[in-house]
Amino acid sequence: MSFARVRALVVIGILVVAAAVFVVVALVKDRQSSPQSAEKCAEGAVVANAKLPTPEEVKLNIYNATNKPGLAGNVSQDFLARKFKEAKVQTAQPSPAVTKPTDVVAVIRFGPQAVGAAWLVRAYFLNQSRNEFDKARQDDRVDVIIGGQFQQLPTTTEVNQAIGALGNPTLPEGTCAAEG
Repeated sequence: MSFARVRALVVIGILVVAAAVFVVVALVKDRQSSPQSAEKCAEGAVVANAKLPTPEEVKLNIYNATNKPGLAGNVSQDFLARKFKEAKVQTAQPSPAVTKPTDVVAVIRFGPQAVGAAWLVRAYFLNQSRNEFDKARQDDRVDVIIGGQFQQLPTTTEVNQAIGALGNPTLPEGTCAAEG
C-alpha cells in the first residue's frame, strides 16, 4: 500500500469519527422532550380547520350578484376545470346583506370548517375578494358571490403566486386551530 492511500484512509477515518462525535453530542444535548402541541382553545372560541386543502377537497357554492346572466355557471365550470371537488351554481342569495356587490370582485363566505378552503379560493381572486367569516356556520362549503368587478379567474401561475403571497392561512378572530 502506498503512502498516499494510507494518508487518504487516515483522513477518511478521522472524518467518520468526527461525524460520529457530532451526532452523539447533538443527541445528548437535545432538549426536546416531546412533540409540541397547540394550546387549548380559549373559552368561547370555535375550533377551525386552517389546513390548506387541494382544490380536489374544496366544495363551492357559486352565486351571481351581477346583471350578467349565466356568469355563475361560467365561473362554476372554470372552477370544475381547475379540479375543484364541487362548484354548485346557486340561484338565491345566501342572505339579503349582499344584494349587488358591485364594488368588489367577489365575496367569499365561510365557516370554521372551511377556513383553509376559503384561503385557497381567495387566491383564485388574487386576494381582491372580500371575506366574510360566519362563526356559527357548520358546513365545510365556501360561498363565492361574484361581484361587479369580476373579469375572469387567473391562470394557474397567477394563482400559485397569489398563494405564495398570502402565505399560510390565518385563523379568524374567535377561533383556534383544530388538532391534527
